[in-house]
Amino acid sequence: MSLSGFTSPLWLLFAAVIVALLAGYLWVQRQRRRRFLRFTNFELLDSVAPHRPRMARHVPTALLLIGLLLLTVALAGPTAARKVPRNRATVMLVIDVSLSMRSTDVSPTRLAAAQAGAKNFAETLTPGINLGLESFAGTASVLVSPVPDHAAVAGALDHLQLAERTATGEAIFTALQAIDTLGSVLGGGDGGPPPARIVLLSDGKQTEPAALDDPRGAFTAARLANQKDVPISTISFGTAHGTVDIQGQSVPVPVDDGSLRQVADLSGGSFFTATTADELDASYQDLQQQIGYENQLGDASRPWLILGSTLVAAAAATGLAMSRRLA
Repeated sequence: MSLSGFTSPLWLLFAAVIVALLAGYLWVQRQRRRRFLRFTNFELLDSVAPHRPRMARHVPTALLLIGLLLLTVALAGPTAARKVPRNRATVMLVIDVSLSMRSTDVSPTRLAAAQAGAKNFAETLTPGINLGLESFAGTASVLVSPVPDHAAVAGALDHLQLAERTATGEAIFTALQAIDTLGSVLGGGDGGPPPARIVLLSDGKQTEPAALDDPRGAFTAARLANQKDVPISTISFGTAHGTVDIQGQSVPVPVDDGSLRQVADLSGGSFFTATTADELDASYQDLQQQIGYENQLGDASRPWLILGSTLVAAAAATGLAMSRRLA
C-alpha cells in the first residue's frame, strides 16, 4: 500500500471533512452525557436504558471514519513503482569462442555450458526486446542482427566455432556498431533511440591487441560504450584451474576476472562471475530481470479502495446489529 506519488493530491483535503465529522461526533457525545447527568434518579435511568459497554457503541462510528479516510487516500490516486516487461530495447549477446573455452573445468566444456545458458536466456527474455548474437575470438562476427525473434539467436548458438586469440575490444566495437545500425533503422522517435545493453561472456584475458587501453582495446571500447549510454554486463566464466590441451601440452587458461570487472565498471554495467553451469544460469536470470523489465509508476489505489469499502460496510453492519439489539 503506497502513500506517495499522488496523482490527485487535492482530494487529501477531504480529510479535513473527516476530522470535522469526528469533532462533531465527540461534541454530540459530550452533549448527550450532559443531558443524561440531569437525571437525578439513576436507578430509573438504568431501568429504561439497557446496559451496553461504553466503548462498543463507538465502534460503528470509528469504522466509518477510518473507512472514509482510507477512501480519501484512494481518491488522491497513490502510485507505486512496478516492474513491467520492456517492449522497446536492444540487447547484444557477445560470446567468447577462443580456444580456452574448450576447457573442461566446467562440465562438459566451458563453451557447451555457455551455449546452454545463453540459449535459456534467449528463450526466456521478454519477447519485445531485439536480441542479437555475436561471437568473437581473434575477430568478431555478428551471427544474428538484433531482432525480436529470439528463436533465431537460440538456433545460431548451436553453431559456434572455436578459434584462436581473444579480441575483447573488437567484440565490443562490433556490438556497438550493430546497435547503432538497428537504432538508425528503427528511428529514435520522440523518446530517442531504444535503450541498449551488451551482455559479454568471456573466460580469459584479451590477447588481441595486448594492451587493454589500445585504441582497439577492451577498455577503450568500454569507455565508448559509456559515452553511448550502452552499459556492458560482463560474465567471467570458468575457474582459476582451467586447462586446455594444445599440441599435446596442457596449457593453463585461468579465468580473468579483473579485466572483465573493469570493462563493466568503465561502461556503467554489471559484473558477474560463474564457475559452474548453475551459477551461469543464475547470472543470466539476474540479467533477465535487469534487462527484460523496467520500473514504471502505476496506480496503487486499489488496496486503499478495498480496505476502505470493507470498513464502511463493516460500520453499517455493526450499526444495524447494535440498533437491532436496542429494538
